[in-house]
Amino acid sequence: MTLACERETLKLALLAQAGLSDAERYPLPGDASTRRYERIIARDGRRFMLMDQPPAFESQPCDPAWSAEERHAQGWNAIARLSAGRIEAFVAVAEHLNTLGLSAPAIPVLDVANGLALIEDFGDDLFARVIEQGADEEPLYLAAIEAMVTLHEAGLPPSILKGSAGDWPMLVYDAVALQGGADLFVEWLPKYDNRVAFDDAAIAEWRTAWAPVVKAGAEGASVMAHRDYHAENLIWLSGRTGGARVGMIDFQDAVIAHPSWDLHSLLQDARRDVSSALEAKALDHYFALRPSVDRAAFMASYAGLAALNEARIIGIFARLIARDDKPRYAQFLPRMWAHLNRNLQQPALASVAAWFDKYVPVEVRQ
Repeated sequence: MTLACERETLKLALLAQAGLSDAERYPLPGDASTRRYERIIARDGRRFMLMDQPPAFESQPCDPAWSAEERHAQGWNAIARLSAGRIEAFVAVAEHLNTLGLSAPAIPVLDVANGLALIEDFGDDLFARVIEQGADEEPLYLAAIEAMVTLHEAGLPPSILKGSAGDWPMLVYDAVALQGGADLFVEWLPKYDNRVAFDDAAIAEWRTAWAPVVKAGAEGASVMAHRDYHAENLIWLSGRTGGARVGMIDFQDAVIAHPSWDLHSLLQDARRDVSSALEAKALDHYFALRPSVDRAAFMASYAGLAALNEARIIGIFARLIARDDKPRYAQFLPRMWAHLNRNLQQPALASVAAWFDKYVPVEVRQ
């Protein structure tokens, strides 16, 4: 039996368990992950999403006890402290978010061992889509800030989330993960663009230049970060109030991180333009809701970690194009270069900017 046939048999069993054997099924387009979704519409009109994440498709998630060396030996999920798509991670984070009054999907039926879950369907009103259809983006982004503030004001999450599908550790987005993400740039950009090449000396200088940013990010880790908080992962739930109007998905890789992480993910988005005026208004809203935060110190880390994240994402997109033959990600590179170039103008990032001036020609950075 092929893997596709095996997965189909397992999905049919899950749907039968839920009383949905005769439901209509509509596969959704895939993304950059190994996870797939189907919309399930029951005969009585009830709607669900079927999440399919084969556990064998991913390397091992990070054991909290592993050293930096062990993490590098185990692979990318361990380095970056990704969940490896584990259903128990999704469930534990979803349940934690819901206890805070935020909106994560309910999960009525699970097959943890086989990586399957039937989850609440939040509909199609992704922030990015409703804005494309003419909705005013400002109320959506300010609501996303309010949801984020709820999460940040809750402070450190438990070190172990007790989920109904199993416990899941809340790990820190630490120096190994931050530097590992940045290093995707020097690893993969030359494989995508032959105008650049980085020898051992260049890579050593790269890590030295980023060291203060990495240190600040690791030491400032103090809140749960969604880690992929942007307009393609937020769904407008107009019937709810406050931060609960923001339906969250794709949060299974949540970690304890610097509070700026989700902010710059939202406001310096890879996939859509966010105006500088809206970014400023959203930041003002964040600091108004968190008056005890030292804005100047926070914004120094915001710029540095945003730049690091943009370098990381450029590396990821280069990998998706060069290794995985997904050329559509090239369309996002100019936007990421624009974000990165703007952040590199900050005086605190002078060493990083000097590295780019030395090793990455201006014509590449656009």
